[in-house]
Amino acid sequence: MSRHRISRTRLAAKLLALSALGLCLPAQALYKVVGPDGKVTYTDRIPGPADGKVTPLSGSANSSVADSSALPFELRQVTARYPVTLYTIADCPPCDNARALLRQRGVPYVERLVLTEEDAETLHRLTGSRDAPTLTIGQQPLRGLAPESWNAYLDSAGYPRESRLPPGFQFSAATPLTERREPTRAATAAAQARAQAEPAPPPEAANPPPAPGIRF
Repeated sequence: MSRHRISRTRLAAKLLALSALGLCLPAQALYKVVGPDGKVTYTDRIPGPADGKVTPLSGSANSSVADSSALPFELRQVTARYPVTLYTIADCPPCDNARALLRQRGVPYVERLVLTEEDAETLHRLTGSRDAPTLTIGQQPLRGLAPESWNAYLDSAGYPRESRLPPGFQFSAATPLTERREPTRAATAAAQARAQAEPAPPPEAANPPPAPGIRF
């Protein structure tokens, strides 16, 4: 099995373990973009160099990811049109394998951790399930790790099969799925930006059956 179902009992145990370890997770990474015309926008998608001046709004935003000018032109184009988000939970081997697949292929992605019941409900609203790992390419959700299916959708979206990331590229750290405070104007703008992303085009071949995984 390669899919986890998110249960309240499992969730409570994870939160207690994280608390005991004193683990402090960073806030959600967002970007402030000042366009050439002076217009200010907020987004959690990777801005391109032509978008204007980019300022990370969270310390968790990795400079290599925020500065998409370091990416090859083709990769900048596809990440702007079909941003990739990976939804994971702690202690999840399929999630580890999913992360490895994206990194080996060189796909820039944002990782969101499901840590609370609120996170699990948000994941269900966003993707239609509480499965982990779940991948979204644009607005296309892929539930459970299925390498053949994931690669087919990444191919259709235009992501290269082999990594074209620059030497020394560092992926950003995982951040909680939901903010631990009242929604801000920036968070609302970021949600609107996500809603405008296009779903990945389906692969030419028939879709494989749903992949196994872990359900929260």
